[in-house]
Amino acid sequence: MAAADPLSLLIFVVAGAAASAINSVAGGGSLVSFPVLVAMGVPSLPANATNSVALWPGSLAGALGFRNLLPKTGHHLRTLAIPTFLGALVGALLLVNTGQKTFDLAVPVLILGATLLLAFQRRIKTWATRTSLHIPVAGGMAIQFFVAVYGGYFGAGMGIMMLAAFSLFVEGNIHELNAMKTWLGLFINFAASVLLLQQGLVVLVPALALTVGSIGGGYWAARVSQRVDSEKLRVWIAAYGFVMSAVFIWRALGR
Repeated sequence: MAAADPLSLLIFVVAGAAASAINSVAGGGSLVSFPVLVAMGVPSLPANATNSVALWPGSLAGALGFRNLLPKTGHHLRTLAIPTFLGALVGALLLVNTGQKTFDLAVPVLILGATLLLAFQRRIKTWATRTSLHIPVAGGMAIQFFVAVYGGYFGAGMGIMMLAAFSLFVEGNIHELNAMKTWLGLFINFAASVLLLQQGLVVLVPALALTVGSIGGGYWAARVSQRVDSEKLRVWIAAYGFVMSAVFIWRALGR
């Protein structure tokens, strides 16, 4: 299990700050914090649970930073809140009932899938803004439910999924949609966290250190996100994600 010495705690704090900042600016922050937890000795299943629990306070800080962008799209939060909470709980229940060996085999696929979403985020956004397809709000609620299931189970890349889905039934610019995505991501992480904590899957010391970092990183990034070159950051994180995919594939094949 993960060490609790000062250097390890500092690494967790930095990882939490980086993950929340990346989530606020480009998405894919879990591609940083989850591998750090595993590298520091936390088994993949509790590492995933710990990561989900630790990052939701950062999501809260980021959501508060985006609150000035909610007037136009905020009413959709009320519509999507229930399917988001329910989907997150279903995803967390799936995680709780997944064995360690099964999850170890799933991790490379999950990381690679999240990395591909991040790598093609620009094309997804372009498609989303150009598409003339519009679906009813009920359809949007159903899509959000399944995105939340994925978010409660693993989470990396769920923000990109939400942005693509919002373009089909929500009016707003990318910053307004990003604000709504941040709030719904907070709902997903919070709902999953309650269940994962009850099930004892969370490693508390790394979780607390990640949380400390995530609060500062999430709020800071939300306030400056419109001045950050998110495209360059996305490319670097996607490249890192492909490396992590290869590492976890090698780990899975070596078992």
